[in-house]
Amino acid sequence: MSHELVALGRAGSDAYVGLETFPNPGVARVELVSDELTAVCPITSQPDFYTATIAYRPGGLCLESKSLKIYLSRFHDQGVFCEALAVRIRDEVAAALELDAGAVEVSLRQKARGGITIAAVA
Repeated sequence: MSHELVALGRAGSDAYVGLETFPNPGVARVELVSDELTAVCPITSQPDFYTATIAYRPGGLCLESKSLKIYLSRFHDQGVFCEALAVRIRDEVAAALELDAGAVEVSLRQKARGGITIAAVA
């Protein structure tokens, strides 16, 4: 079965076509961690920097990491609270993997701003 990945092997966000997947080769659990997620506070427009952890038990599909990297970079100018962003990412990753949202866990750890850190798990 041929499965063409669009983002892998191509530079930049021009290759983004959405979250891409590939057939699960037989793994039981996947965890992806990125410290390159940035969004902005919807009230102050100040940047919020996150470490995102996405964990799931794959069924037939796994998430391709380059498309995830590009997907996460697309939040850099979006005003959203940490908690809402965790839920959005969870739901969109679950949809791409054809899983129930409960099979995907997204943890966002917001780096300190104003002396406060936030962690949200969806």
